[in-house]
Amino acid sequence: MIQTNRFKHLLSSLFIVVVTCAAIKSQTDPLMQIRVDVVYLASDDLEGRETGTQGEAMAAEYIRERMEKLGLKAKGSQGWFQEFNFASNPHELKNLDKKGKNVIGFLDNKAKKTLVIGAHYDHLGHGATGSLAPNDHSIHNGADDNASGVAALLWLAEQLKQTKNLPYNVLFMAFSGEEFGLYGSKAFMENPTIDKASILGMINMDMVGRLNAEKTIAISGVGTSREWKEILDKIKPAGFQFNYSDGGIGPSDHTSFYLKDIPVLHFFTGQHKDYHKPSDDSPLVNYSGILEVSKIILSTMQQLDHYPSLTFQKTKDEDKQKVSSFKVTLGVMPDYVYNGDGMRIDAVLDGRPAQKAGLEAGDIIIKVGDTPVKDVYEYMAALGKYEKGQSADVQVKRKDQVITKKVEF
Repeated sequence: MIQTNRFKHLLSSLFIVVVTCAAIKSQTDPLMQIRVDVVYLASDDLEGRETGTQGEAMAAEYIRERMEKLGLKAKGSQGWFQEFNFASNPHELKNLDKKGKNVIGFLDNKAKKTLVIGAHYDHLGHGATGSLAPNDHSIHNGADDNASGVAALLWLAEQLKQTKNLPYNVLFMAFSGEEFGLYGSKAFMENPTIDKASILGMINMDMVGRLNAEKTIAISGVGTSREWKEILDKIKPAGFQFNYSDGGIGPSDHTSFYLKDIPVLHFFTGQHKDYHKPSDDSPLVNYSGILEVSKIILSTMQQLDHYPSLTFQKTKDEDKQKVSSFKVTLGVMPDYVYNGDGMRIDAVLDGRPAQKAGLEAGDIIIKVGDTPVKDVYEYMAALGKYEKGQSADVQVKRKDQVITKKVEF
């Protein structure tokens, strides 16, 4: 046991040396620092960064040190940190038995308005609530979810610190408690460390580490301000596809801001078969993709120079409606960045109806029962017609063929 601890201490020391050297090189090679941030946060030493654990504390300290070296100012309720209590057992929400903490840095430009840039840094530890490999208690490192978003946040902090005449302040927030239920962002909105009325808008990065070959980015919250789509259309680079959705409610921290009438955007490069599994690890991350997404977010922010304010709008909150609209599931992960007709399956979950029926990753669902499916939303609407115990013929495109599988819900 003692020898194991010494070995881990040696590895940690060596890693610090690597981080320091990489930080020097990152001044000329931004990809190096992005890679270092992801690799460290997704390393086994942090044991999956579960909220309330030593791994979370190590990650928080790393982010604090990076923010401080970048020249940001502490803006938590306790220095750089904002602590919050939460229930580790989702069935005992009144038992606030654990404590987590957000890491908050501030770029003070002496402006009246402040833009919030956020990304959660917590993950699932050894497979806490939410793991899609519930029988595998290996470390869930969460490289894409969401070390990638934190790396993007820190890159943006470095760029904006060097930007002159920015007409707004920027609050950089690394949230914890996201995986347990947006606890960190909710805690901030209940006890903000800046004047809530001064918040111009909020941009969230959650899972931006798997940009695909088609360069498709899903951007939600576009309908929460009249100005967002106009801005995004202006800055979209050639060769990129933006999949817009209007809703301000979704399974990430921007929701906490939208519910307080703040315009939000959420950037996301898509789900994959490694989502919430131990296999979401740093070798699979598209590091140049993180940099490209970060540059798009930077361009979005720079356009705000021409907009002294953003006009908040309530949206239909499609995601909230969809969650409650169906009682069955196929057990697949939709490919939210797919642009064609139908709903492409990104991954098939073990032991669920889709796998039992013989559906595969890459299949494009074009019909459920008698209901045609043109996109992920029509797919969800189609599922809303069924209850547990019923069955349906599911028609899919598989390469050049159209095949039909009978699914038992």
